[in-house]
Amino acid sequence: MASEIGNVSAGSTASASLGKLMDAKASVAPKVMTIKPADIQFDPAKARQNLHAAVSMLNDQMASTKQGLGFSFDDSINAPVISVRNIHTGEVVRQIPTEDVLHMAHKIDELKGILFNKVV
Repeated sequence: MASEIGNVSAGSTASASLGKLMDAKASVAPKVMTIKPADIQFDPAKARQNLHAAVSMLNDQMASTKQGLGFSFDDSINAPVISVRNIHTGEVVRQIPTEDVLHMAHKIDELKGILFNKVV
C-alpha cells in the first residue's frame, strides 16, 4: 500500500510539472513568417519553340529506328499529333487525335472570327 501511495504522489508531481511546462509554452506567441512571392518568368514563345524542337528531335529519333512513328504539333488544337504509318506503303495506320477531330478543330478555328468578336 505504501508503494501505491508513492506512485500517486509521484504522478501528482509529474502532472504538476507538465502543467507548468504547458503554461510556459502557451505564453510564447508563434512566429508568423511571410512567404516571398516567386519570381516566375514564363515566355510562351520560347516554350512553343522548345516544344517544336522536341517534336523535331523525336521525329529524328524515330526516323533512325525506321518504326513509322511520327510526331507533329497542331496549332489549331494546341496539342501534339501522333501518327503511325506503314513503312512500306506510307499509309497512316493510326493517328491520335484522328483526322476527323483535326478537321473539326480546324473548322472551329476558322469560325472564331465569326462567332466571337473579342479575344479573351
